[in-house]
Amino acid sequence: MEEPNPCISCGICCTHFRISFYWAEADDAPAGFVPAAMTEKLNHTLRCMKGSNEVPRRCSALAGTVGEEVSCTIYANRPSPCREFPVYFDDGTPNPKCDELRATIGLPPLPHSPLPFPNAA
Repeated sequence: MEEPNPCISCGICCTHFRISFYWAEADDAPAGFVPAAMTEKLNHTLRCMKGSNEVPRRCSALAGTVGEEVSCTIYANRPSPCREFPVYFDDGTPNPKCDELRATIGLPPLPHSPLPFPNAA
């Protein structure tokens, strides 16, 4: 049986980081895929997800209650920083930054994963 994705009961990374990325990832660029309406321009080369550029932060694509049950409303079209943030490293050890953020909302650290875990933050 596959272990459940710990991100669906957390979501703290979506409220902690400014989610910035190259402007051409947005769907108003020829090969873009991130919904442009959910982004804001930072400069000539960067955009960020709305809601992640001010404090308190909360990505506009995050649905649900952080620390309980969350989902990304654009998961298949999420930007590169979200695709690249490793919840688990290749050897199955949890990312210490992920555990540090989880602790701020009272969630326990992640266990070592015995299975390859698809990084899905």
